[in-house]
Amino acid sequence: MKDLIDKLENERTLSHTEFKRLLSCEDDYLHERARETGKRFFGNKIFLRGLIEFTNYCKNNCYYCGIRYANKNAERYRLTKEQIMQCCETGYSLGFRTFVLQGGEDGYYTDDILCDIVAKIRAKYPDCAITLSIGEREYESYKRLFDAGADRYLLRHETANDAHYKTLHPDKMSSENRKKCLWDLKKIGYQVGCGFMVGLLGQTLEHIAEDLLFIKELDPEMVGVGPFIPHSSTPVSKEKLGDLHLTLNILAILRLMNPNLLIPSTTALGTIDNDGRELGILVGANVVMPNLSPVGVRKKYFLYDNKICTGEEAAECISCMKRRMENIGYNIVVAKGDYVD
Repeated sequence: MKDLIDKLENERTLSHTEFKRLLSCEDDYLHERARETGKRFFGNKIFLRGLIEFTNYCKNNCYYCGIRYANKNAERYRLTKEQIMQCCETGYSLGFRTFVLQGGEDGYYTDDILCDIVAKIRAKYPDCAITLSIGEREYESYKRLFDAGADRYLLRHETANDAHYKTLHPDKMSSENRKKCLWDLKKIGYQVGCGFMVGLLGQTLEHIAEDLLFIKELDPEMVGVGPFIPHSSTPVSKEKLGDLHLTLNILAILRLMNPNLLIPSTTALGTIDNDGRELGILVGANVVMPNLSPVGVRKKYFLYDNKICTGEEAAECISCMKRRMENIGYNIVVAKGDYVD
């Protein structure tokens, strides 16, 4: 595999067939090279993002998601503007300089409401980045939110293969529109994040290779990849967990594809393996996202079963995260952590 790793590091891409070969890599050399690359570009710095899960209402019915519209077992909630601002205040005092507002596609939060929230965060915390992760919207909506002060937008493309996408979503949703949203966000000027889950219903190495080629084409600033974990109230509740080693291979490949990329080591990694987040960092991930949401709602934002850290206060989360990162030789830094070419 050394020849493929050398080629990827030099050319920043591979063919579809070559990506498939590298995804199957079983030895640690790929991980070691990715870790070396991450260290070379970022040292031992790990960027902190404060996650605020502000609504678990969603109009969509994605077959794998715990907050899908058809899940009548979900206990729904919405945070008020005042609650969101309190989350930011708590996070700022703990050293967070990026706030990530994440939620389902909830029609209650109109452009007017969201722009007001974003503008207030921007006015109070001008030295912070504001990231949104609220799904598919129209171009003008994205533009209004950007003009109000949002810097970044996370929208997992889920799968670059149109046929595979159709097996995961109702007919009214399309891979074509998902990708259009990502291109719209780039055109407007956001720092953009895409990504996918590993092991999601019928996914093959061919699909993942296609994902990697799409990511190369899109050239995002951030990519989020984590293992699939089933939720008991979804049509795919009996599917098996995503593979840890394959997930780590993908993270390593992403680091070698773009040494400057911002890559989170996800909560899902820490859910399927006690050391999962550390393992993600050790193959090149450089972002962690502790939860700033009020403790009372965290167990309600269940995209998948057995999610970790749902009962901890924000201060507990950050203290635990710092300790875990220091144990593997990394340090959490107080910085916006913008993408740098």
